[in-house]
Amino acid sequence: MIREAGKTRPVGALRRRLLLEAPVETPDGAGGRLTGFETVAAVWAQVEWLSGNERWRGERPEQAASHRITLRWRAGVDAGQRLRDGDQVFDIHAVGDPDGGRRRLVCLVEEVSR
Repeated sequence: MIREAGKTRPVGALRRRLLLEAPVETPDGAGGRLTGFETVAAVWAQVEWLSGNERWRGERPEQAASHRITLRWRAGVDAGQRLRDGDQVFDIHAVGDPDGGRRRLVCLVEEVSR
């Protein structure tokens, strides 16, 4: 068991293997830049669904789901990066260390299905 901010969490709670990806820009040959992503690390995480909705973007419906992803603390995880599990992509919107103990990071993310 792991104690965290007044809660006890089983060690096996971090059982999903996700890839942490960071944006990389490359020239597009016409004076602009293309943004792609490269893998930074593989991390063990717990993924919890929070909410979902449907919205219209460019006259097309898309479904968006908010999740909380908890992983072991590591430096360099920021909004703008993303986590991936196969075809599932989670855009990171906020990152926090809930108790300041550098044991866990909580990422608030959005998974968008188009």
